[in-house]
Amino acid sequence: MIIKENGLYYFHILGSFTPVCTTEFIAFSKANTYFENLNTCLIGLSIDSNASHLAWLYDIYLKTGIRVPFPVIADRSGEIARKYGMISNEISSTETVRNVFIIDDIGIVKSILVYPMNIGRCVPEILRIVEALQTADCNNASIPANWIPNQPIIVPTPKTCEELQERVNTVEREKNGMSWYLSFKNSECDTRFDEIKIKKIENKNMGKN
Repeated sequence: MIIKENGLYYFHILGSFTPVCTTEFIAFSKANTYFENLNTCLIGLSIDSNASHLAWLYDIYLKTGIRVPFPVIADRSGEIARKYGMISNEISSTETVRNVFIIDDIGIVKSILVYPMNIGRCVPEILRIVEALQTADCNNASIPANWIPNQPIIVPTPKTCEELQERVNTVEREKNGMSWYLSFKNSECDTRFDEIKIKKIENKNMGKN
């Protein structure tokens, strides 16, 4: 288990009763438990009306038996979509490209993915990004290419000559990297989620006072 910061994952849909978006709703509904286990909330955003959403989600339920377990925001004016840059004016003044916004527990956008309108979003990759962000934040480290959960992460680079020499010695001794600027370690957050989580929240609250 890694530390699981609260987050909001926004995915913006083109419109109700569209084929690609329907497959995405089904896929994200099936994966909702995985996001919840990462303390991450799924939120849909659409420029269609609430009545249209209800009809569409009910139709999905009738056809598949799947209930969409997360809220869908009706952004009829497109105000929210424009604030987040989801409207692609080169394509349309009203239609959106497929966006993914991963937002942390203090409202900072941590990652943005943009898909073309004819390509559906990849749920496993989005889950990987969420866990990678949380793992990097928890360990004050970086994540290597093609990383998947429970694999080693990149140790922060040395800041002084003394730290550099110590890192060289460590890499030679433990064979845990390529050089002083690229070495690896296992996540330190596997069994300390509650303790670290509480401490980080306390630190944030102290900073506000």
